[in-house]
Amino acid sequence: MTARRTKIYFDGGCRPNPGAMEIAVVVGGVATIDRDAGMGSSMDAEWLALIAALRLAQARGLADFVLLGDAAPVVAQANGAVPARGGAAAHLAVFRALVGAAPRPRVRYIKRTQNLAGIALARR
Repeated sequence: MTARRTKIYFDGGCRPNPGAMEIAVVVGGVATIDRDAGMGSSMDAEWLALIAALRLAQARGLADFVLLGDAAPVVAQANGAVPARGGAAAHLAVFRALVGAAPRPRVRYIKRTQNLAGIALARR
């Protein structure tokens, strides 16, 4: 039997935008939510959620995982498909530093309705 790739969902948001940020990561059906992630924009929150998802994968020692989020610009920047500018560039630098010499993790776009982390954040 072949091991399944672990799906890790991430999402971030803020109210208002910019404003107080919150992030969520879901792995194995368990949500980790930080409703006090500081102040910033919705894009900052999405990046913080992606970074938190990567840290969680690394902390669990996962080798075969995919990071799933609904922020198309963040996914594209993380994959190197489009340049990251401004604050996004700083977040991308943190992401790349965490990856280090390891192969670049899979980061994929999914629809908002499929994002378990977004669903977890929506539940107040």
